[in-house]
Order: sequence, then structure tokens, then C-alpha cells
Amino acid sequence: MGDELQKVKLAAVQASSVFLDREATVEKASAIIAEAGAEGADIIGFPEGFIPAHPAWYGYQPAAGGKSGPLARELFQNAVEIPGPATEALSAACRAASINAVVGVCEKRPGTNGTMFNTQLFIGADGKILGKHQKLAPTVGERLVHTGGWGDTLTTFPTPFGNVSGLICGENSNPLAVYVMLAMNSVVHVASWPPHFGGGRSMQQTIDAVGPGLARTLCAFVINTGGIVTDELIDLYAASDADRAHMEQLKDLGSASIVGPFGNVIAGPMGPGEGILYADVDLNDVLSAKMNHDFAGHYNRFDVFKVTVNREVPVALNEEGAMADEAQWPEDSQAALESSNAHVEAHGLPLAKHRQF
Repeated sequence: MGDELQKVKLAAVQASSVFLDREATVEKASAIIAEAGAEGADIIGFPEGFIPAHPAWYGYQPAAGGKSGPLARELFQNAVEIPGPATEALSAACRAASINAVVGVCEKRPGTNGTMFNTQLFIGADGKILGKHQKLAPTVGERLVHTGGWGDTLTTFPTPFGNVSGLICGENSNPLAVYVMLAMNSVVHVASWPPHFGGGRSMQQTIDAVGPGLARTLCAFVINTGGIVTDELIDLYAASDADRAHMEQLKDLGSASIVGPFGNVIAGPMGPGEGILYADVDLNDVLSAKMNHDFAGHYNRFDVFKVTVNREVPVALNEEGAMADEAQWPEDSQAALESSNAHVEAHGLPLAKHRQF
């Protein structure tokens, strides 16, 4: 019978946050997870920054005045700690639905008061947190509220049907970041996108341009998941009549889609409004695609090209002594580091020396 891969059902979410309301958005996400689980989905992807919202107001509002400051403070107040009550609720939903999930969150470090990350949270079908990916370079207005992650979260995560990866928005166009996911044998990749960029562009145009090439390079299935523009966001964000007219047009465009490993769109893009897009796929198609072009295998020249990932994480305060070492490494964080390093080491990549988990 040989080493056959599984047939699985993929799910892409197209929905809006309950704007800057962490608890309500977690409840909404949990209901979506339950719905997808009831439909037999094996993995579901959520939009960028779904909990509690993506800071897309910077595409229209002035950075240092008007509405932006108060909204940024609310974003931090409703940001997600990993682990924390929000992740516990999401984990319970995944466990009850027996589904893997990749959820976009605005993350803040537990017990801190000012730094946030643009993060994808990976949860297994058993409800355990598999890990997270923090966006390496915030894009445009995100730089005012998000810091960049490090190489320790640029990795794939194991599931019963194979390795799952994720990148956020513009990272999906970064050939080096995409190559790392390829080299770590991703079979399903979640590309998380915001509701809009601002500046006259649409998410659908970007996803249509990026998604097929991303899937073809990875030789993997890609779940494109995105937010939507609502009347609430138009009223809140629009700084001019031109802004309002542009955002009204975006209301009629969907963005969620699912792409096969040959770059073929197999589901979507969705039309306007909220919903879940599904696709039943055969992961053996990944093998067929890689027989032609495995860019992390036979279809590369490692004597010519070399890619290195730095997995060391800088720390804000270096302390010396046994007491400091014990305080820095709580038992659950140490276990998470060891588990991640075992997975990374299996792919021949450098280990993380520090991991803020």
C-alpha cells in the first residue's frame, strides 16, 4: 500500500472581528470552529489579527492624532496573552470540535504593558497549543503598534496528517520565509490576510496574485483566509469621501480561497459577506507536485544557494545566577522549547537558545 498521505477537509474563514472586543471575538471564533468541526473539517484558518482586530485604521487615519491613539490603546487592552484565558477558550473549542486551527491574534506578552506582536496561534485537534508564528516585519501602519518576531517562530507544526505552516499577509510574498516553510515540509499552509490595505487596493487582487505562486512554490495546499469590510469599519476609518467610496467598493469583494499544490484554485474566492469556505483535498497531490519541482530537494543547487535561519531570541534584560535562570524558565515554557527544538532539529536547522512562549 505504501506511504500514502491522507485525504482531509480544509476550511478558510472569511469574517469580521467583533471590533476590539477580545472576549466577544473569542466567542465568535469558537462558534466558527464548532461549525467547521461539525462539517468534518480537519484544519481551519482565520484572518490576520482576528482577535481582537487588525489595526487597519492606519490606512486612513493619521498615525499620531485623531482616532488612532485611543484605538491603539484599546487594541493593547484587548490583545491576547499566550497562554491565557483567550487561548484556553480556543483550545477547548478545538478539542470539542476535533479540529486543528490557525488563529490570527494580536499578542501581548503576559504581564507587560506596551509591546504587541502580529501572531498566528496554532492549536491541535486535541486542544493543545502547538506553537505560534510572530510576523517578522510589521507592514506600513502596523509598525506603530506591532514589533517584529524572531526566527524561533518561523517553523512548521506537526499534525496527524502532516506539517502545517503559516505566514501573515506580506510574508507570503517573502521568498526566503516561504522557502523555510518548504524546507520544513509543509503540506498545508495558512496565509492570513487583513480585511483591506487602504490606499486603493483590494485584498482579493493581492491574494489572487500571491496565492497560486505561493502554493506552487511550496508544493502544498494554501488556505487564504481574510477579514471583511463592514459598515462599522467604514464609519470608523474613513477620513474622506474618497475613503468611504473605496471601502464601499471593498464590501462587495470576498477574499477567502483554497489553492492546490500546482497553483490551481480549487475553492473560491468567496463572494461578499461572512462564511466558511471548504475543500476536500488529497494530500498525495503534494507528492505529485514535488516530483516535478522540489525546491528544497532535488530541484535545487545547495552548492550554489545557502539559507540560514537565526533562531536566537534577544532578551530585554540579561540576568545572571541560579535564581534568575529558574525565574526565566517556567516548566511549561521549557517543555515548549524542548518540543519545538526537537521538531526543528529533525529538519537540520539551528535550535532556539531562548523562546518566549
